Amino acid sequence: MPHPRDLHDLAVAIARDAGELARVRRAEGVAITATKSALADIVTEADREVEAFIRARLAEERPLDGFLGEESGVEGGTSGVTWIVDPIDGTVNYAYGIPAYAVSIAAVTGDPRPGHWDAQAGVVFNPASGELFHAVRGEGAWLGDERLAVVPEPSPAGALIATGFGYNPATHPGDIARVARVMPIARDVRRVGAASLDLAFVAAGRFDAYFERGLQPWDHAAGALLVEEAGGLVGGYDNVDEFGRALLVAAGPGVFETLRDLATP
Repeated sequence: MPHPRDLHDLAVAIARDAGELARVRRAEGVAITATKSALADIVTEADREVEAFIRARLAEERPLDGFLGEESGVEGGTSGVTWIVDPIDGTVNYAYGIPAYAVSIAAVTGDPRPGHWDAQAGVVFNPASGELFHAVRGEGAWLGDERLAVVPEPSPAGALIATGFGYNPATHPGDIARVARVMPIARDVRRVGAASLDLAFVAAGRFDAYFERGLQPWDHAAGALLVEEAGGLVGGYDNVDEFGRALLVAAGPGVFETLRDLATP
């Protein structure tokens, strides 16, 4: 089994190069090629190109590893390592020119399912801002050379909480009701539009907490490790709603349980 630091270093190098490719394609203009789960859930040519780039680099460097990507699906491996990749998290932001999107790359071992894998390394890179969030299992989470720490306890004014909404209009009433239940403990609520950045911001102490239903593994594999290595808690995977959407909650220890309980119904 490779050392997590080696997986981390490879993920950082690939994320930087993939992010630069995404940034260049954004500057050239975005072409929407398809929709996924709903009309608003889009795929751009850049999503596919960037994932193909990441997949090729990983295959060259570590041909025996597995791969799980948003655009190209799953491929098993024999090494015990699986790479979980979102080439452009926040595609709608990307398409609209909003500078809140990221390349997310995680290396996990064990069962590659949320709540079952053991994340070894994770990188979330925002090419628009140049911010690179990264973590190694047991070695902390970092923004560049700055070590990150979650907010241990919200201020008396309440917690600054991030969330997101699914693309299926049928799920929106439940999502809005969930926000209403959370508001009594919230200072305010933010909606960034990229789960990997939401999680990175929790790790960095920019948000006190984040919750959302319906995330896919590539949305949170890297970001969840950032939160955990910054001293936070991540959970809720086993709670599934009537649409089959699992819950993810990430927060500092002072608000995690309260938020999880409020967001669970």
